Amino acid sequence: MLKKKPKSNRRQVQMVCIEDLVPVNHILRIIDKNLDFNFIYDLVKDLYCPDNGRPGIDPVVLIKIVFIQHLFGIRSMRQTIADIEVNAAYRWFLDYDLLEAVPHFSTFGKNYKRRFEGTDVFERIFEHILEDAVQCGFVMADAGVFIDATHIKASANKNKTVKETVTKQAVHYYNELLEEVNRDRVEHDKKPFDNNDDNNKPSAQPQTKTINKSTTDPDAGLFHKSEKERCFAYTAHVACDRNNFVLAVDVSPGNVHDSVMFDNVLKTLTQKFTNIKAVVADAGYKTPWIAKQIADKDMLPVLPYKRPQTKPGFFRKGLD
Repeated sequence: MLKKKPKSNRRQVQMVCIEDLVPVNHILRIIDKNLDFNFIYDLVKDLYCPDNGRPGIDPVVLIKIVFIQHLFGIRSMRQTIADIEVNAAYRWFLDYDLLEAVPHFSTFGKNYKRRFEGTDVFERIFEHILEDAVQCGFVMADAGVFIDATHIKASANKNKTVKETVTKQAVHYYNELLEEVNRDRVEHDKKPFDNNDDNNKPSAQPQTKTINKSTTDPDAGLFHKSEKERCFAYTAHVACDRNNFVLAVDVSPGNVHDSVMFDNVLKTLTQKFTNIKAVVADAGYKTPWIAKQIADKDMLPVLPYKRPQTKPGFFRKGLD
């Protein structure tokens, strides 16, 4: 039997509770039940005036809005607020009723710029939640950690650039390797190597290079890899365990090689976890220095085989 739904239902008045509109197995219910966000008040209390000014938006609401954006993969804060306006589960998570006006999409950006920028509030929130996961036994860092980098495209036109000359940064581990080699040579009654790098001489002029810098987002780096589109981007270097818990993260411009940022990620990781048995990484991290760093900390480096790269017309390395 054909049935036609009447449009009069749209204007029907009903007595409804927002609590009943959210499914019992919704992920936001699970998060709200197992994670107490009240610790955020202690982290941000010094950023608010206690007895003056207009009442601000609940800081927990601001942080929860960011949770919703990243948890459900919403591309922008504008779209996040638009979804919160019509989504009962989002409103329930923020403790907003069905008719209460939600914050403007620019509210978080203004609060970040005027209040949170330059602070470690977000890092401390991340660490607090991670500590809760560790205490509950969810994190399995001792079985091994996985490190990789993901490029995040910046909102910057790749054609709007200016040429800029910057100083080349010296390889930070060069002196450490040289000192270790020289110690070994002294132990074997050999003459130590001299550091003949001209950049280390006081009178030497540092080497420079010319890069394309974005006029829209100067902090982004020009990224281009194999068949991928050439664009301005950032790189998120992430370490996680087998259960996909993020244990350490560092962000750099997209034109910085993955192996350069490895030391920062490993240092942060080993400060939090001291019983890691193995570190797994892809071929981008396969350098002697990285392997040495992992081995020196009594961890097993798990790196893939990388075929020798030889110029056309030359014999391949290792070929008899």
